[in-house]
Amino acid sequence: MSTTELPPAIRIRDLVKRYAPAGKAPAKEALKGVSFDVPQGQIFGLLGPNGAGKSTLINILAGLVNKTGGSAEIWGFDIDADPRNAKRSIGIVPQEIVFDPFFTPFEVLENQAGLYGVPKAARRSLELLGQVHLADKANAYARTLSGGMKRRLLIAKAMVHTPPVLVLDEPTAGVDVELRRQLWELVSELNHHGVTVVLTTHYLEEAEQLCNRIAIINHGELIANKPTRELVEMAREKIVVLTLDREVTELPSHPAFLKCAKVGDHGLEVTFDKDRTNAGEILSQIQGQGFGIVDVTTREADLEDVFVHLTSSAAA
Repeated sequence: MSTTELPPAIRIRDLVKRYAPAGKAPAKEALKGVSFDVPQGQIFGLLGPNGAGKSTLINILAGLVNKTGGSAEIWGFDIDADPRNAKRSIGIVPQEIVFDPFFTPFEVLENQAGLYGVPKAARRSLELLGQVHLADKANAYARTLSGGMKRRLLIAKAMVHTPPVLVLDEPTAGVDVELRRQLWELVSELNHHGVTVVLTTHYLEEAEQLCNRIAIINHGELIANKPTRELVEMAREKIVVLTLDREVTELPSHPAFLKCAKVGDHGLEVTFDKDRTNAGEILSQIQGQGFGIVDVTTREADLEDVFVHLTSSAAA
């Protein structure tokens, strides 16, 4: 059976969350009837600006926030009708680093496994520490770990009960580039071993590289839910950067140019709609206006361009 034929790992329908008004302020509607599926076996990106509703949605799945309306299922278990099995089917890695600094990593995992009722004989603490490359730190105090090690320990902590679904809330926030790459590799490795991953991130490069599919939430509403490649292809703009044979004193113009900007003394950056014209026609227009072209590079729009376009359109 292919992943498209499998039931979804997470199924969300018409999910609503309203927070009670404070004083005379109106009620805040954090989620406004959100519906989407997270396919089994994928890395699913959940994106949106600050305050979009991502954290509220995750906290509802984790059982930390009560929804106002709609339904949510995790691995086929309704979070209201069967909360015990729903919670056992998901592991949450919070953005904040939360564990007792006076326990060793091994003790952190053993205690978490005990909270989930995992029998001692079935616990995988040392195995999990090996998976997150912390086996050599098993008996060190958790407070002595680096920031990156602590984040990896949080991932192991979320996996002690072997959930089929793992949610990572901004796992690489505030970490350096090298550590971010290491965490990407770890997430990909977990997914390769069959774990469905839901990833929220502000790093659009991260989502573009890791995720099979991406949903975007803005102001509590779902504004996009597509395979990553399709989402990127929604960007119609393409940019040509030209180095010319003489100084640009007056910008060339043409109806096909969406934007034309000077770059240094001898450079131009021309933005065009790739559905209506192509780079060759742009070059011909530039040459036709008396410029010789010394060098040319092009840049395709990426997920960041699409994200900005969609969220700004939704806000308008």
